[in-house]
Amino acid sequence: MKLLYAFALFFLFHLSTSAQTYIFTHDDTLRGSITQERAWWDLQFYHLNVRVQPQDSTVSGSVTVRYKVLQPYQTIQIDLQRPMNITRVTQDGQSLTFRRDGNAFFIDLIKKQEAQKQEALVIEYTGRPRIAKRAPWDGGFSWKRDTNGQPFVATSCQGLGASVWWPCKDHMYDEPDSMRISVTVPKPLMDISNGRLRSITENADGTRTFDWYVQNPINNYGVNVNIGDYATWTDTLNGEKGKLDLSFYALSENIEKAKSQFQQVKPMLRAFEHWFGPYPFYEDGYKLVEVPYLGMEHQSSVTYGNGYKNGYLGRDLSATGWGLKWDFIIIHESGHEWFANNITDKDVADMWIHESFTNYSENLYTEYYYGKDAGSEYVIGCRKLIRNDKPIIGTYNVNRSGSGDMYYKGGNMLHTIRQIINDDEKWRGILRGLNKTFYHQTVTTQQIEGYMSKEAGIDLSKVFDQYLRDNRLPVLEYSIDKNKISYRWNNVVSGFDMPVKYKAKDGKWKTLEPTADWKTIKTKELTDLEVDKGFYVEVKKVASAS
Repeated sequence: MKLLYAFALFFLFHLSTSAQTYIFTHDDTLRGSITQERAWWDLQFYHLNVRVQPQDSTVSGSVTVRYKVLQPYQTIQIDLQRPMNITRVTQDGQSLTFRRDGNAFFIDLIKKQEAQKQEALVIEYTGRPRIAKRAPWDGGFSWKRDTNGQPFVATSCQGLGASVWWPCKDHMYDEPDSMRISVTVPKPLMDISNGRLRSITENADGTRTFDWYVQNPINNYGVNVNIGDYATWTDTLNGEKGKLDLSFYALSENIEKAKSQFQQVKPMLRAFEHWFGPYPFYEDGYKLVEVPYLGMEHQSSVTYGNGYKNGYLGRDLSATGWGLKWDFIIIHESGHEWFANNITDKDVADMWIHESFTNYSENLYTEYYYGKDAGSEYVIGCRKLIRNDKPIIGTYNVNRSGSGDMYYKGGNMLHTIRQIINDDEKWRGILRGLNKTFYHQTVTTQQIEGYMSKEAGIDLSKVFDQYLRDNRLPVLEYSIDKNKISYRWNNVVSGFDMPVKYKAKDGKWKTLEPTADWKTIKTKELTDLEVDKGFYVEVKKVASAS
């Protein structure tokens, strides 16, 4: 059993390095805060034009940055991580001076920046980017080869940041409204990136340039290149907004396995459109692309490396059997199209918005096809992966996420909230409403909490405080004395008063409303207190109410 969960636990541990023992640096502040050199301009468009050279693992090219001036200022911050280097910056053809401060470059603008004006920079860069040590968790470039000896290359940079391989405004709060991605690779390789393929240019030097265009806002880490000897095929889905174009890319050697396994995409999309609303990027289509690592939620270019197996690398993380009914990477990473790519956190400290909802999407997918009990069994079965080590919300303004519990504890928090609301149609309406209300937006935890409380008609603030901002698991203590049960919450934040359901003598579920103070109800012939397992709490019988 330990072997079954070892890989997943490593994943959660990697995301759970204790903030209490980490000393934040100047680089962290530059990366994670909205500095003055970022705040004065609104990012509107990127054109990333990059040449990827597998023979020596180098990358070079340029990025055109179009922006709107919000308030006049003459210095702009662009991020590019060591050992990559910016070689030249121009505005309107005029070369600009710049200085490096760690992983940030500060560019002095000559042209007077006037409020509400549209401006652009062209940034040239080159280098040998960081090699991913254990993609996607410790990301960068993955330089691999397929079984035929052909280069098999991909990027992954969540948390680490897109500036590990291209110059950008590397903060979650600001996204371009659209983006062009031009990638030059050696023949006969293909590049698969985000959005729709507009053209392929045959170059005289034995390379080809693939030109992609993204019509929707996109977060930086969602931008990717995937390079290989790909076979491709297409399909369509008649979805909630009409025809959705689907494209699939697998290594030529895996084409038959991929055509079988990737059939799970259409059922996944139907389930998630039911729960979350229309796929958020009809204009850009949906792609599933094989890569040399496990997978990642790159927008409209979801990447896949799960070995063409159901489960998580063939394992059921819930140990219930339900997790082997579907391919974890296809379901989980595609769920991020709604929570991460459509709704994006403004600060990575709030990454639970991405991961908790998408973890819960696994349960919702299971429920859609196998029933409500199956979905509940799956999410409850995953509780063994929760560590309750530290708060789920991380440290703001230093690019620091919180506990890896944002996955399975976060999913169980949402499942608990569903039990509190006790109205499945209202719950589904909240999930769909989130994606409509915050469509293509960056958001804060407070916005999500406020929306859910308002739509539920219940003040959920203490529930969020307990599960997101505190590491302790609520303990429902109770004692039974003759014809009465005494009960209270322990191990909770101040003011925690979450209701729970218990099974009465007649077998019906009734509601308790505990607080941190002892309460008592009269009951006959009840020798124990059975609490609905849908609530993620500990239930503890004590000797007496004292």
